[in-house]
Amino acid sequence: MSPARRTAALSIVTPFAAVAAAHVVPAATWLPVLRAVCCPRLAGAGRPDHVALTFDDGPAPESTPYFLDALDRLAVRATFFVLGESVARHPELSRRITQRGHELAVHGWTHTRPWLPAPVRDVRETERAVRVVQDTTGRRPQWYRPPYGILTAGRWAAARRAGLRPVLWTAWGRDWTADATAESVRLTVGADLRGGGTILLHDSDRTSSPGCWRAALGALPGLVAACRDAGWAVGPLAEHGVPEDRHGRVGPRGAPGLG
Repeated sequence: MSPARRTAALSIVTPFAAVAAAHVVPAATWLPVLRAVCCPRLAGAGRPDHVALTFDDGPAPESTPYFLDALDRLAVRATFFVLGESVARHPELSRRITQRGHELAVHGWTHTRPWLPAPVRDVRETERAVRVVQDTTGRRPQWYRPPYGILTAGRWAAARRAGLRPVLWTAWGRDWTADATAESVRLTVGADLRGGGTILLHDSDRTSSPGCWRAALGALPGLVAACRDAGWAVGPLAEHGVPEDRHGRVGPRGAPGLG
């Protein structure tokens, strides 16, 4: 290729590469070590005497009610990160979650991977999810967790525009796999569980192995008991004390509106 053609090609490719990089770089917060060190607020680090219990991917009528019953027995309230289209499909179940003392948060409209920048779509779908939660329950959600925990620049901006605080997690149970058991979920969460942490589990198998939600359900009593034995209360993010910066934002240090 001649120097002139190479220069012309670079002039076309470079802007697209810059946009792609800006889109993807914030998603590095998916990495647990980076998140814990650089952005504890985004990881969901709260007050040291409390553990936040959160669930993703619902509501699902075949599984979520079992979690509500289990949480009642344990006298625990939690935060459910819901998909907007599932709330629209199951409004009564969505209302039941809040009526039983739990908190609804936004997990997106659908459970998609953000491979390409789509800022207009991100804004539209995030705001649509906020509206359906508020219209269905009468309560405006406060929190946002992107599907797969992939917080791209577009999804972060869409969440902030919708008035949501992005929060990921400090410990998860790998409860979406086909070989997950109650014991494996309990041990996996326990390996990273600390006071002030945020636990990620799933109350639905919509995007994972069929029936795997039973492993998370079976792990709940042991996880709650372990937290209480350590002197930690268990509850929703609303009670977790995740700090805000002076701009009222939550996120990685050093990024505008994220630090």
